[in-house]
Amino acid sequence: MDWSLFHTLNGALRQHDGAQDVAQFYNAWAIFVLVAVGGAIWFVARPGGSPRSKLAALSAAASAALALLVNVLLGHLWFHNRPFVDHPRATLLLVHHAADNSFPSDHASVAFAVAFAVLVFHRRLGLLLVLGATAIAIDRIFVGVHYPVDVGASLLIGLASALAVTTLGRRRIMWGAGQLSRLSDPMVNGTRGLLAARRP
Repeated sequence: MDWSLFHTLNGALRQHDGAQDVAQFYNAWAIFVLVAVGGAIWFVARPGGSPRSKLAALSAAASAALALLVNVLLGHLWFHNRPFVDHPRATLLLVHHAADNSFPSDHASVAFAVAFAVLVFHRRLGLLLVLGATAIAIDRIFVGVHYPVDVGASLLIGLASALAVTTLGRRRIMWGAGQLSRLSDPMVNGTRGLLAARRP
């Protein structure tokens, strides 16, 4: 079942050079954009105002770190070959990748962890990031480096990590946001003051 679904998705791009280029581009940049958005929303919060955006950004970072830790632990429990290792002739490999453990996907785990953490605080932005994370997960299949079970597990890992951070770790996140705000708020106020001074 896992191989059949992988073969269907991965093979769908075999005769489409344009789609392959899109898959390669998205694979190279999407994770960085998604993580950057998750972090940048910290600076959307007005100093002294609602801490929601700061909590979202810090929760996203903590959730991503927790997801990577879970990945390391699971990787020691189960080794899963990459598709291009198991089926070298039947896999359309669009990126260079080491023949290491395929389970679970670090890209997908981080993407889902960030997206679900932001979703707790910002519904619309969070939904957009969840869609982006889903596309990242599927794209890892398109480029030939992960099976569906790898990215499916990553969805659960990302979700569980975000829930753990935003519920069990909420007090620590609130404390951390308060401490970091002491450093960032003066910078944000200073930047806004400079921008306001330059306006005609």
